[in-house]
Amino acid sequence: MWSGVIPAVTTKFTEDDRLDHAEMERCFALQLEAGCDGLIVAGSLGEGPMLSQDEKIEVLKTARRVAAGKPVLLTVNEAGTREACAMAKQAAAAGADGLMIVPSPIYHTNADETVDALSAVAAAGDLPVMIYSNRVAYRVDVTVPIMERLAADERFVAIKESSDDIRRSTEIINALGERYDLFTGVDNLAFEALSVGAVGWVAGLVTAFPRETVAIYQLMKQGRREEALAIYRWFRPLLDLDVSTYLVQNIKLAEVLAIGSNDRVRMPRQPLAGERRVAAEKIVKDALACRPELPAF
Repeated sequence: MWSGVIPAVTTKFTEDDRLDHAEMERCFALQLEAGCDGLIVAGSLGEGPMLSQDEKIEVLKTARRVAAGKPVLLTVNEAGTREACAMAKQAAAAGADGLMIVPSPIYHTNADETVDALSAVAAAGDLPVMIYSNRVAYRVDVTVPIMERLAADERFVAIKESSDDIRRSTEIINALGERYDLFTGVDNLAFEALSVGAVGWVAGLVTAFPRETVAIYQLMKQGRREEALAIYRWFRPLLDLDVSTYLVQNIKLAEVLAIGSNDRVRMPRQPLAGERRVAAEKIVKDALACRPELPAF
């Protein structure tokens, strides 16, 4: 159902901490102009847990205005299943094309609880669902056996695989074939995941470097592995910025330097400062200084 590069976009704020819809429209449009295949809003990178439910719907509507018919998914990452179901219903009513559902980021569910909670949210929204499996950030591992149990519900159509173990991608395919659209959700494992069968990339650094991200995906799809690998090797220091406690601040700083945006975040986060900011700036500026010429694809 879904494939390609789908950015997990950042949420933009004004200086007085309101949603900056004009800047989001500009940044989202850059993604689609570069050839991205949809948008995911209010995820980890989108500071979803820091947004109210009303704000999430506002961001969703802004993304849909820009998307020109490409799918827009809203991330459901509420702590409680009741609230998650309410969010899923609101998203459906507001025109979301799908949901990306995160197990509770507060309570670490066991396998039965995970299945029941995800199933309840999927039923409430009655939309196609991408399961967000990220045991590193959220401490709940949506394992292959759990995916097998959820497969009976046809609303579950895709997996965002963020276990940080590249072997998991092959394990999913071996167990379930093409039952799910398999996306990689770890930027600095993207080439590896696409090499072993992932059909999509839920990307982070794409928000600052959309053309390079799309080029890697398209070249891999066309079997032009060596060309894709050359870009990926250049990209790797940047992609490492996605695998960090400070991924939001890192990527928003990259957006400052690469696309002229801002790095305002919502508290308790604060923009990078001191040595951490200097180090991240160096990575981005070094990459910009030797940005590769992209082949036609």
